[in-house]
Amino acid sequence: MTANDAALTRTAAAAWLAEDPDPDTRAELRQLLDSAADAELADRFAGTLEFGTAGLRGAVGAGPNRMNRVVVIRAAAGLCAYLKANGLTDGPVLIGYDARHKSDVFAQDTAAVVRGAGLDAILLDRPAPTPVVAFGIRHLDAVAGVVVTASHNPPQDNGYKVYLGDGSQIVPPADSEIAAAIDAVGPLASVPRGDDWQTIGDELLDAYLERIATLVPPDAPRALTVAYTPLHGVGRALVERAVERAGFAVPAVVPSQADPDPDFPTVSFPNPEEPGAIDAALELARAQGADLAVANDPDADRCAVAVPDPAADGGWRMLRGDELGGLLGEFLLSPHPDGVAACSIVSSSLLGKIAAAYGVRYTETLTGFKWIGRVPDLVFGYEEALGYCVDPAAVKDKDGVSTLIRVLQLGARAKAAGRTLPDLLDDLAKKYGLHATDQLSVRVEDLSLIAQAMERLRATPPTELGGHTVDRVDDLSEGSADLPPTDGLRYTLSGGARVVVRPSGTEPKLKCYLEVVIPVRADDVPAARTQAATELAAIKRDLATAAGI
Repeated sequence: MTANDAALTRTAAAAWLAEDPDPDTRAELRQLLDSAADAELADRFAGTLEFGTAGLRGAVGAGPNRMNRVVVIRAAAGLCAYLKANGLTDGPVLIGYDARHKSDVFAQDTAAVVRGAGLDAILLDRPAPTPVVAFGIRHLDAVAGVVVTASHNPPQDNGYKVYLGDGSQIVPPADSEIAAAIDAVGPLASVPRGDDWQTIGDELLDAYLERIATLVPPDAPRALTVAYTPLHGVGRALVERAVERAGFAVPAVVPSQADPDPDFPTVSFPNPEEPGAIDAALELARAQGADLAVANDPDADRCAVAVPDPAADGGWRMLRGDELGGLLGEFLLSPHPDGVAACSIVSSSLLGKIAAAYGVRYTETLTGFKWIGRVPDLVFGYEEALGYCVDPAAVKDKDGVSTLIRVLQLGARAKAAGRTLPDLLDDLAKKYGLHATDQLSVRVEDLSLIAQAMERLRATPPTELGGHTVDRVDDLSEGSADLPPTDGLRYTLSGGARVVVRPSGTEPKLKCYLEVVIPVRADDVPAARTQAATELAAIKRDLATAAGI
C-alpha cells in the first residue's frame, strides 16, 4: 500500500467514524486509526459488501466491507426505495432475526428505516428460525421480508436475507435493482427512521406450528426415540413445540448446545455438514439408544439426520443430503401428488427418477432455494446441502423444522414396520439403482485461486474422470432455455455419472459435486456401495488434478 492509498483509506475511515451510530464499531475503528493498522483498514474500506441474491453476508465490524449498522441501515433504505418504486407498498415488511451478534440491533434498525420510509413494519419479538419469516410473509400478506442471519457461517459473521411478497428469496433482476437503490442512498443522516413499528410473537409462531402439525395424519405411527441438537442456534424452542403438537415424544436435546450462543463454543464451524459438528448429538443418541439423531443449523432452515450404522465409526453415520432427499422424495411423491418436484443441478439425479415413477413432473434449477422455492406448482424440493421444502404451500423455502417433523413421521412409520431408514435407502437402490454422491470442496484464503481453477477447467476440460469418459461439457455461464446463466461447469460422464463444479455463493470455497449410478445386481447393495466409493474416489482424484487444486 502506498502512502497516498493509506491516507485515502484513513480519510474514508474518519468519514465513516463520523456517521457510525454504533458505539462498538466506532470504538473498534478508532482503535484501528490510533494504531495505524493500515492493512486492516484497507481490507475494511477497499470495497463494499455486495448485495446479491444471497443478500448480504460478512464479518461483523466497522467499514463498508463488513456487516454493521451503517451497512444495514443503507441496505434497508435501498430495499424500501425499491419497494416504493415498484408499487409494493400495500402490506407490511416482516422482519426476523437469529441470535448472532448484533442480529437484534440490525433487525430494529431495519424496522426503523421501514417506518421512516412510510411503510408498515412488523418485527418478530424474539430470535426465531428463518422459515418463520418465509411462512409469515404470505400468512400476513407482507410485501417483503428480511431475516438477519448468517445461517451456518462462522461466529464472526452476520447477514441480511431478503424475500419479496411471494415468500421466495430474491432473484435477478430484483437483486441488482435493490443493490442500485442501496448505492443511491445518501448520507446516513438523510435516511428517515421511525420508532412505531409493530411486533409479533406467539400469534405468528402458533400459526406456523399449527400448519406443521397438519402434516402428520392422526393415525400415523409416532413411536420413535430421537436425539436433537440446534447447534447453539434458534431452533430448539420451536422444534420442541412442533414435535409435541405433531404428537411425537419431545426429543432429548444436547445440553451443551441447547441454548442460543452466538460464539458457538462447542463447534469449530456451526454447520451440521462439517466434520465433528454433530458429534455431541451422536454421543447423546448412543447413550439414549435412540432411533435417530437430528440437527438443525443455527437458523433452523436446514435439517441433518444421522442413523445407526454398525459399519460406521462409533456405530452411527449422518445421511448425505442427497440420501435424505431421496427418502423424502419417495415418501412425498408416492401418493402421486399433482405438481412438480424440483432439485438443484448439484443434487442427485435420483429425484427425477422417483418423480417419473409416480407420474410427477420434475425440473432442475440453479443452486439455491431462491430458485427452487419459486418453481410453479412445487410439491417437494430439495438441494444436497441439507435444505428441504416439504410443505411449499406454506413455506416456499427450505425449512428445517417442518422437515424434521417429516423425518420423524417417516422414521416412525418405518419402525412400526420393523424397518429403518437405512433399509429404505437399500430399497431405493434396488428400485432405481444406487445413486451415490460425494463432494470435493476446497476452502481458500485467496479468492483468485477459485477463478484460476474455473479458468483452467474451461481452457483445458478433462476428457476422462475416474475411468468415465466425459461425454458432454456444459458451461453454465452461457445459460440455456431451462437455466439462467451462472458460474459453473457440468460434466456428463459415461454410465450415468456426472460432475458439477462451481464457486460457492456464500463461502470462499470451490465446490465440486460428484455422482455415480451403480446398478444393484442380485440385490447386493453392499457390493454396489463398494463399487460406488471406488469410482467416486477416482473421479475426485482426477478432478482435483484437472482443476489444479
